[in-house]
Amino acid sequence: MNRPRKPSGSNPTLIIGALAAVAIIVGVIYQSQSTLDKDPELTAIPEQILEPVIQPPVVPEALIPSAPQPEEPEPQPEPARVSKPPELPGLDNSDDFIRERLLLIGDREEFSRWIKTDDLIRRTASYLDGLSNGVILSKVFPLTPPQGKFATHKSDGTTWLNAGNYERYDSTVSAITSLDMASMAKMFHFTRPLLESAFSEMGYNPRQMDGIILQAIDIILATPIIVEPIKLARESVVYKFADPALESLLPLQKQLLRTGPENTKRLQKQALALREALLNP
Repeated sequence: MNRPRKPSGSNPTLIIGALAAVAIIVGVIYQSQSTLDKDPELTAIPEQILEPVIQPPVVPEALIPSAPQPEEPEPQPEPARVSKPPELPGLDNSDDFIRERLLLIGDREEFSRWIKTDDLIRRTASYLDGLSNGVILSKVFPLTPPQGKFATHKSDGTTWLNAGNYERYDSTVSAITSLDMASMAKMFHFTRPLLESAFSEMGYNPRQMDGIILQAIDIILATPIIVEPIKLARESVVYKFADPALESLLPLQKQLLRTGPENTKRLQKQALALREALLNP
């Protein structure tokens, strides 16, 4: 999967499509899509590629503990009836099964709309793989575009990112932060065999899958919180961060900066909660 290092201008995602639990993550992660010919911010977004990984990069192996198995009950004169969990469907026929269970976790209109797409598990795997590289694959999981238009203002010849832009992402961030991360982690452990199959198709083993998920979360947590006004530079119709340190951040992290410090904190809180829930089933 390509890893462009060009600046990102839209697509805040989180981490949702993480379906199993990091959909959102991931994202926490969210994203926004707008029309290129109307919003100069978006011309800086690199075209994302959906082709499967042909030569998977080296991914550090990690291990997310499996959910503990319940202890066998002591022998009873009349064993109590215990309902068995439903069997997982095949990867190719899992959409309805996954969607129904995700809607029990989050029923917001936006979230419901996000998971109407097909091939949810494979899309989640591809989306997380991109997030682990700091890239938002907006075509894999198209989420809600930011409201309104990208705005800047000038002062003494300097162009600044208008703080009013932050509110454009409130709706998407609210949908992501409304999800219960403990429930998402349980969903992940339950559907893990399906996710492993999807990651296997991209050339990853199960422990590499765990490393990808944790790496995506860590990138979100490592994003700096910028409360001061952000200075912009412009080349042709493309806006960039004037500060080289900010411009050198990963596309995912630069997109988080565009959502504003408060929204970034909210997403990082969700990412941390998800990480803890995944590692402590």
